[in-house]
Amino acid sequence: MPAQQADDAGSGPPVRRLVVLAGPTAVGKGTVAAYVREHHPGVWLSVSATTREPRPGEVHGEHYYFVDDAEFDRLAREGQLLEWALVHGRARYGTPRRPVEQVLAQGRPALLEIDLQGARKIREAMPDALFVFLAPPSWDDLVVRLVGRGTESPEERQVRLGTARTELAAAEEFDVTIVNDDVSRAAEELVSLMVDPTPAKDS
Repeated sequence: MPAQQADDAGSGPPVRRLVVLAGPTAVGKGTVAAYVREHHPGVWLSVSATTREPRPGEVHGEHYYFVDDAEFDRLAREGQLLEWALVHGRARYGTPRRPVEQVLAQGRPALLEIDLQGARKIREAMPDALFVFLAPPSWDDLVVRLVGRGTESPEERQVRLGTARTELAAAEEFDVTIVNDDVSRAAEELVSLMVDPTPAKDS
């Protein structure tokens, strides 16, 4: 299904039905997505499945579907994941296929907040989607965010920072870059892209 089509009423600007948001670790993808969920209930947000343990405050079925390795293996084996990847060499993440297909069939705007590997796989499966890269204001800012959230061990932080350097270099693969210097501003810019048929290459 094309990601860009006329809205349901047949008037107004075209709507990009599927927007894929990715970016380096700790850049704030989840925070931006949470703002969209709260302030733009008309936008459907995909909930990923993951084998990692929940962080404090995370709710099963709202932030992620937390599953064990055996269940993740079953979902992947049965083709129930639109994409999946091993992230940071530790945990697997994947996008459940059926909810995305159902929402797109209903004509609702959908947002997928996923990792870089997942975004590349979605591009192969759904090239008409709009791909948005969320970038930090600076490398130092990203380091502060990762250390400040205190959810990883020192060893895991080093792994994630190494991954982040590689991920930042992938920004040119995306249609649009949004700098997350303010969560509300970045989220509003992201939502605006769902009704803007000709976004600029960079923000």
